[in-house]
Amino acid sequence: MYDLAIIGGGPAGLAAGLYAARSNLKTIIIEKGLPGGQLQNTLDIENYPGFKHILGPDLASHMHQQTMELGVEWKTGEVTGVKLEGQPKTLCVGSEEIQAKAVIIASGALPKYLEVPGEAEFRGRGVSYCATCDGAFFRGKQVFVVGGGDSAVEEGMFLTQYADTVTVLVRRDTLKAQQYLQDRAFRNPKVKFVWNTVVEEILGDSKVTGVRVRNIVDGTTAVLEGDGVFIYIGFYPNSAFLQDTGILNELGYVITDAKMATAIAGVFAAGDVRDTPMRQIVTASSDGAVAAMSAFQYLASL
Repeated sequence: MYDLAIIGGGPAGLAAGLYAARSNLKTIIIEKGLPGGQLQNTLDIENYPGFKHILGPDLASHMHQQTMELGVEWKTGEVTGVKLEGQPKTLCVGSEEIQAKAVIIASGALPKYLEVPGEAEFRGRGVSYCATCDGAFFRGKQVFVVGGGDSAVEEGMFLTQYADTVTVLVRRDTLKAQQYLQDRAFRNPKVKFVWNTVVEEILGDSKVTGVRVRNIVDGTTAVLEGDGVFIYIGFYPNSAFLQDTGILNELGYVITDAKMATAIAGVFAAGDVRDTPMRQIVTASSDGAVAAMSAFQYLASL
């Protein structure tokens, strides 16, 4: 029996574990991947307080080590089912059941797919969702980045270390990325933009050879040749295991109050899985700290 079980080991989950451990709560973090979650797929971080520049995997390592040194338990596995009402709370992890008096959901979000022909077929053969993971395979190549937000522009800039050209395919006629990222991208001679454009098909034989695109203004289509497609069109919450709990909004994000509490007593949420206006490392970490202290106060009232 744990005082607190945390689902997810990204910034929100690790920060929650840190604050829980400092409050002397017997705590376990359950994470299906590597410590840090999306941090593992982020190269350059320049907006996390205290670091002018740090690599995502390095920040993940620092956060994980700091939390583990306080005695938090770490379990690698995926939560596939939950029983959250009443006491104790039960989490199904494979064939095992883990029980805790309080739960923090910090399961994060996953990349959205384009869901166009060729995407699934060429995943791992030219289609990627992680420039830092796969960028080095495209040295001297022509690659596409799909999207117009922070992630698309940031990862596109990273790809210029390897690719000869990076063509960003943007659905709108402007970028949604922060202005300083836009400024950098516009100054980079390797980065090109194609506006008002959507991908209708990813083409190839044994690997990607190009994309078929459509201009949403005039309806014209074209085939653009290239060797890789990196997709950054947003995320969806990793909350399928919570479908029958009644704590999700229509998009699948967990609804909480300002103290990160859900409608179920003793259940809290933090980070990208939460219904929140901003999804950044610093806000996820803040959510985790608030959720842990709210869990502490809940447990003190039992």
